[in-house]
Amino acid sequence: MAKIKVGILGATGNVGQRFIQSLDNHPWFEISALAASERSAGKKYGEVADWKLGMEIPGAVEDIEVVTIDPKKIDADIIFSALPSDLALTAEPAFAKEGFVVASNASSFRMEEDIPLVIPEVNPDHLGLIDIQKKNRNWDGCIITNPNCSTIVLAVTLKPLLQFGIQSINVATLQAISGAGYNGVYAMAIQDNIVPYIGGEEEKIETETLKILGDFDGTKIKYASFKVSASCNRVPVLDGHTENVWATLAKNPTPEEVRDAFLKFDPGLSHLPTEPKHPIIVRDELDRPQPRLDRDMGKGMSVTVGRIREGIRYTTLGHNTVRGAAGASVLNAELLKEKGYL
Repeated sequence: MAKIKVGILGATGNVGQRFIQSLDNHPWFEISALAASERSAGKKYGEVADWKLGMEIPGAVEDIEVVTIDPKKIDADIIFSALPSDLALTAEPAFAKEGFVVASNASSFRMEEDIPLVIPEVNPDHLGLIDIQKKNRNWDGCIITNPNCSTIVLAVTLKPLLQFGIQSINVATLQAISGAGYNGVYAMAIQDNIVPYIGGEEEKIETETLKILGDFDGTKIKYASFKVSASCNRVPVLDGHTENVWATLAKNPTPEEVRDAFLKFDPGLSHLPTEPKHPIIVRDELDRPQPRLDRDMGKGMSVTVGRIREGIRYTTLGHNTVRGAAGASVLNAELLKEKGYL
């Protein structure tokens, strides 16, 4: 079977490199185009990419000529967007109008009424918005988005808790510096320090979570009715967002019942190449999860949970540029293929 051609927008950046890593030797997808800024266009990817993932640039992309972010320059069936939100605002609709399926990591369109904000393990039925989107916007293609990195980690753990009746969620995040991009946090600003503010992050968690856990009635999303309150912090960790969660649940389950719900969580997606065998991993050690020890679980796609206590309180962790970014978009694309959108 011929592989599906994919293009990557913003291919030289942090998330763009993670896309390449996630798609290298993928059984369904093949990278056919890499797009970046004008200063990189016309050069081989290996010449312009400041590769930072601790390994050599995959040979399959090293000699690909980088093109500008232009639908007419790209031969692909699906586009993965690692663009900053300001550039995505105009670029992604341009590709959708030309018939491309755009799997976006950008925040630009996440909260639009007719654009699905999807975590395959949590709300696959929200893909139904695609048909509405195409009709509303008169597009031949479409845009599908994945959530903010911290939102993904939180929402995956909240899905198995819905059975207990979620009334409110409070979350305090400890977020890795890679979430701000290569040049996002200066070394002298983060060493021996914690920065108790990440612009726009708390608002994303508090709104995106309610859309993701909302119900799709065939025409629109009815947002979840509980309240989410977030406090976000940047910490001197390279990769891996840690979150402390306080959940008020109507049925007042015991920590053992919550642990059992996490362990039994099975969204039935293990046949998708990027989906880990265990989307939620429970650690019983008193001092886990930890970023250095747990962020690469399930090749970076598993969310790890521990310290489940009365309340209900627990700590969760996910790899922010894999589970929370590139890997999430690739998993969305795999779901799109399974559902017949590719």
